[in-house]
Amino acid sequence: MSLTTRVLIGLVAGFLLGLALAGASPSVSAPINAFLAPVGTIFVNLIRMTVIPLVASMLIASAGSLGASGALGRVGARAVGIAVVLLAIAGAISVAVAVPVLARVQIDQAAALALRGPVAGVSSSAPTLAQWFVDLVPQNIVKAGVDGAMLPIILFSVLFGLALARVAEQRRDAVLRAVQGVADAMQRLVAWILELAPVGVFALAVPLASKLGLGAAGAVLVYIVLVVSLTVAVGVLLLYPFGVLAGRMPPSAFVAFCAPAQAVAFASRSSLAALPAMVESAERADMPQVVSGFVLPLAASVFRAGAAVAQTVGVLFLARLYGVTLPPAMLATMYFTAILATFAVPGIPGGSVIAMVPVLAAVNLPIDGIGILLAVDTIPDMFRTTANVTGSMALAAALRRQ
Repeated sequence: MSLTTRVLIGLVAGFLLGLALAGASPSVSAPINAFLAPVGTIFVNLIRMTVIPLVASMLIASAGSLGASGALGRVGARAVGIAVVLLAIAGAISVAVAVPVLARVQIDQAAALALRGPVAGVSSSAPTLAQWFVDLVPQNIVKAGVDGAMLPIILFSVLFGLALARVAEQRRDAVLRAVQGVADAMQRLVAWILELAPVGVFALAVPLASKLGLGAAGAVLVYIVLVVSLTVAVGVLLLYPFGVLAGRMPPSAFVAFCAPAQAVAFASRSSLAALPAMVESAERADMPQVVSGFVLPLAASVFRAGAAVAQTVGVLFLARLYGVTLPPAMLATMYFTAILATFAVPGIPGGSVIAMVPVLAAVNLPIDGIGILLAVDTIPDMFRTTANVTGSMALAAALRRQ
């Protein structure tokens, strides 16, 4: 039985037990919730403990490797610039659509307050715009890590990686190998932790359903429909037109260019699994070696347009689920952190949900909700991975004339 099936069984069983407890007396429901709550907390803490080393190592390795390619500097700079713009547009579309849609989702506010607890909400005193920029640059990066200030850590990791690219090759390569080793080890650790997901999701779903009742299941269904619809919309309205126009390709040619890799991505839920098909399509289209040998492998590793949609919608959904209103400054923090965090998505199914942890931490939202998102991520992940590959192919098309 696959991990996805076991996680879904855990979610359904947790919801069913939680709904049964919702109608039971406190003398029955309270001990069960009290027993399961620490189990769910341990599962979430296992994920949280991997976040800083995983995100920092992947960003440093990506930025360092890209910046170190001196002969590919111009192409690399254009690729990064285009990728950031596409991610920013995808994230902005997601915010503009998800905020009003999720506002219509009915969640019992008393239950939401019970879910939030004493520390899960956002501070009522939102920082000023000037203070927001000041907080991006910490006085002590170690203290920022201890405090869980993810956006400064992400910014530091990117800057450190770019600076590392300017170090002498022998020393740079030694550091990059070590950092990449950390990133690989953390991805393996995350994969091990995800094996515990069926138990963790069950333990998280029981108290959630017991406090929210049927509203929880309805809200999760809205989330799935919304994130899939937005992912498809970004692909059709943004990535396809960009690939056609920037690549100067007829629409039918661009569709045929993307289709083989999209089929692999949809079935495997892995951008890296689709990389051979991506490279084959690029070579068949007579694209330069710099595109097939550098741009596409890099894009398949770190450029994930679908993740910009998934992380934005996921955070906004959890904010609604937990009854937390994000003021404009927090929305801005969430938006920029989500864009940067897409470059640190681990290459495993559900990786975008794992990479959502620093985004939730940046706006002080409960991390527990990612267990629910992981449990229902199979269908969103299929569409999200397809959008990731489509974005990589659009990027290759835009850079084919060098």
